[in-house]
Amino acid sequence: IEVSYSEVGVALCQRKYTLDILSDAILSDCKPSDSPMDPLVKLDNDKGELLHDPKKYRRLVGKLNYLTITRPDISFAVSVVSQFMSAPRTTHWQAVLHIVRYLKGAPGRGLIFHDRGHLHIAGYSDPDCLEVTGYSDADWAEYPVDRRSTSGYCIFLGGNLVSWKSKKQSVVSRSSAEAEYRAMANVTGELQWIHMLLTEIGFSATRPSTLHCDNKSAMHIASNSVFHERTKHIEVDCHYVREKLNYGELKLVHTRSEEQLADIFTKPLRSGRVSYICHQLGLYDMYAPT
Repeated sequence: IEVSYSEVGVALCQRKYTLDILSDAILSDCKPSDSPMDPLVKLDNDKGELLHDPKKYRRLVGKLNYLTITRPDISFAVSVVSQFMSAPRTTHWQAVLHIVRYLKGAPGRGLIFHDRGHLHIAGYSDPDCLEVTGYSDADWAEYPVDRRSTSGYCIFLGGNLVSWKSKKQSVVSRSSAEAEYRAMANVTGELQWIHMLLTEIGFSATRPSTLHCDNKSAMHIASNSVFHERTKHIEVDCHYVREKLNYGELKLVHTRSEEQLADIFTKPLRSGRVSYICHQLGLYDMYAPT
């Protein structure tokens, strides 16, 4: 990982590692793609022929997985292709190469952590208080093999991205609200862990964490104190999120779908949407000409 310091803050990237991946895939001179994954492509276990050398697939996917340390924009695409490690096919290989071609467009892209003066967060009167903000999203039953949903979240500490995840849910959700609520419970646990970590190392985090969600039904379930048949099967998640709300440790905020930054962790997006979210996440090409 390459680290650089400036008056703006600290920048992390893996440019050399990315260039090595391009070289290994023999795509150093390829035409770059403008998104990590084609929104029109749906991968499954049947389309395409089995690869004669599955080891090359596993090696390349493993390298891409390590690259997600500083490239959250490829997290979803890498999580999808990682699901076919046991018996990769030609369609899966093409999806992996599509990710590599996307990297060719900006091999020096990485995360910037802006310097805001230690504990001071702009807009807060209390200089000893850190702002923790999360975005939660889910793509309902999009995976064609078993119709499980994909959860995704990202968390900002003082305006800088510190945690993110894209993961297929372990059970099938029967509605989009259920899928969104499971994702909400996951990010609530991560927010709680960050609060505990800050407290342990001596930082004050007295303000409640802010969680942005674009599903009003899931937010209503969190606020409604009455359980019924439609929510019985997710009652544990409901109790967990509602407990944090009642204790004042969590604040739910509805956000428009256009402003949902966790979109990039749950579904393939078009180039314009990818560029917008990358900018909001704090991803910049360190080596781009100024």
